[in-house]
Amino acid sequence: MAAENTIEATLNDRLKSAMRDKNQPVLDVVRAIRGKVTEARTAKGFNGVVDDALYVTLISAYVKQMTKALEEFTAAGDRGKELADKLRFEIGYLEEFVPKRLGEAETRAIVASVIAATGATSKKEIGKVMGGVMKTHKDQVDPALVRAAAEALLD
Repeated sequence: MAAENTIEATLNDRLKSAMRDKNQPVLDVVRAIRGKVTEARTAKGFNGVVDDALYVTLISAYVKQMTKALEEFTAAGDRGKELADKLRFEIGYLEEFVPKRLGEAETRAIVASVIAATGATSKKEIGKVMGGVMKTHKDQVDPALVRAAAEALLD
């Protein structure tokens, strides 16, 4: 059984409340995440544990997937409005479980330190810089911001 104060326990409590309150949007999003966890748990070769780290990884991937889908539904205009609203709710609901990303200034400082550590001097070495940043700060930074900072710092 899930230990208290875990993401799993929190989501289970919210699922029970949503069932009692007949809150369909919350039921849908919590069930979607539980489905992702079940998929991961039963995947061939999975021998890890179901812990907060797994939940964060799965929720982050789900939010990223929903964000991409949201862009498509938003571009569809009125035809995609209902689904876009649903996705906005799901993304907003799950944001508390996703690690917060660093801002532009913090990202730029990390990129600068990796440039100094790797000795990169030209834009041809952006891949090396990106790799160094992503290896140590993968969930904390936006890759697009990392690339932009690296391009700005490597003239």
